[in-house]
Amino acid sequence: MTQNKWLRFSLFGLLYFTQGTILGYFASLNALYLLDKGIDMAQVGIFASIALIPFMIKILFGMISDRFNFFGLGHRKPYIVLGLAVQFICLLMVANINPGQNFWGFVALAFCLQMGMAFYDTCTDGLALDITPLSEKGVLQGFMVGGRAVGVIAAASLAGLIAESLGWPPVFYFLAGLTLLPFLLLFLIKETERQPGERFNWSAFGAFKNTQVLAAAAVGLIIFWVIVGANQIINPAFSARMELSLSTAGLITTIWGVGVTLGALAGGTIMDRAGDKAALWVSVLSVAPALVLLAVAPNLPLAFITAVIFGVTYGISQAVYFALAMKYTRPAIAASMYAILMAVTNVGQGIGLALSGALAKNAGYPVTFIVFAGIMFLVLPFMPLLFNKNRS
Repeated sequence: MTQNKWLRFSLFGLLYFTQGTILGYFASLNALYLLDKGIDMAQVGIFASIALIPFMIKILFGMISDRFNFFGLGHRKPYIVLGLAVQFICLLMVANINPGQNFWGFVALAFCLQMGMAFYDTCTDGLALDITPLSEKGVLQGFMVGGRAVGVIAAASLAGLIAESLGWPPVFYFLAGLTLLPFLLLFLIKETERQPGERFNWSAFGAFKNTQVLAAAAVGLIIFWVIVGANQIINPAFSARMELSLSTAGLITTIWGVGVTLGALAGGTIMDRAGDKAALWVSVLSVAPALVLLAVAPNLPLAFITAVIFGVTYGISQAVYFALAMKYTRPAIAASMYAILMAVTNVGQGIGLALSGALAKNAGYPVTFIVFAGIMFLVLPFMPLLFNKNRS
């Protein structure tokens, strides 16, 4: 057993990479797969809505992990193994179901797969909170966010090539194989034993009365409102301006993903070396100009450049906020509290997605990017509360 930090970073990077491969498949290929099997877009929408339910109830998984030691084997690792196993088995099974002939069976398996992924995602965050020193949380989040971005890229590119050359079932076998990657390192990492003050208790939820925790939640809502909402309209904006082909749009997304990976590693390093406040300033002061560049990029070469730049700022912002949220969690409810803070970012994403779509339709893409650049500065009023040296 070892607690070597690079093995820990690698484990968490792989766990998020595995999650990223599934997210990448759902984002880039699942709708095409269902359409290819004769499913209409209305059913695709129903499928997507049902598949998201597990991530809306992540707080329950966090509470289970925080409260119950799995048959004395630990609060985190056994649940991570269970979640990965569910994902692996569901991928093997779904490869042998034709959704055109058994749509609801496919939906049920996808729901179970997402349950497994949401479970190990929540418990991975809990394990990271348990065994990572505060001084390393920035770099840790760089590995996590970067790993997920690489997983998205792998699924969007390699899985697409596999589907074109070998058909759809090998895609699911490929994703199942990638699910196995974290297992070896998982068994090499030791889960620390909880001290009495770190054990689950309901009173720990009183932390949400703390103004700094509330400020952290507000900052997360704003950041994800901006970066996710803006990201949704990048390819449509470029397509409207330059008439992109589908392959070029896909390449822009891949380049963006590379930027996210680099930004995540940079953001984590900045946070650990320069501190929380400086890192958050970097996030605000990099995202806003990047959005202005997206608003004015006039041609394809600049579209690629601005997509990379925004990807870097996206990765920085995610890594910085995730690491910041880790620092405000209470050990007794680490997974639960972190899941709640992440749920707030999901609310921000929902607001951003709705607002960017509506604003782009009514005011145009450039105006939307500029407005979102301005919204990013709403983070600033919360910074005095967030970085009050007298925080409890």
